[in-house]
Amino acid sequence: MKMEETTSMDILLKGIWKENPVFVQVLGMCPVLAVTNSVINSIVMGIATTFVLVMSSFFVSLFRKLIPRQVRIASYIMIIATFVTVAEYIIQAVSLEVHKSLGAFISLIVVNCIILGRAEAFASKHPVKEAVMDALGMGAGFTFAVLSLGVVRELLGNGTLAGIPIFGPGFEPWSIMILPGGAFFVLGAWLLFFNWLRERAKKQQERVVV
Repeated sequence: MKMEETTSMDILLKGIWKENPVFVQVLGMCPVLAVTNSVINSIVMGIATTFVLVMSSFFVSLFRKLIPRQVRIASYIMIIATFVTVAEYIIQAVSLEVHKSLGAFISLIVVNCIILGRAEAFASKHPVKEAVMDALGMGAGFTFAVLSLGVVRELLGNGTLAGIPIFGPGFEPWSIMILPGGAFFVLGAWLLFFNWLRERAKKQQERVVV
């Protein structure tokens, strides 16, 4: 029992740090660059993606022995599309303004390579519990990544955080931060930072072994 809990926790945590879908695997770049101009958009996209990840992984794992290999990708896409539609309707019902702000990028969750990739690489080969833990970890990792970009871009681009003014009236917003160019710049800076952290941890481990 103890071993199962440890394994489940490892599966959960790897998506947040070791195999972060954005900062390590560099997947799902379209929403990462497009919707992270505000904290609210980032949070909603992260939650919606996590919801679709968890639900699709659950059903892919549940039906993994029943879905013929010849139609597995089409079946996975149908499952994913079902929960993307559910997520879109929920967002629309809760906040029409956020729904309009995110636009087509909610529907594009269907083709997010993180979700289809986890369905094919993990959920289709593991039991339901492990598949759900993997999906939760990857979803949390994705949400952490988009929120990291959203905080920096909104703070420097508008001087606000979730719409709340942070700096005084004398602050001059960096308009480029809420434009596409700013998204690439902030993403590049975060990628450099995480690569530096990984290299540092690797060197520390090598010193301990020696």
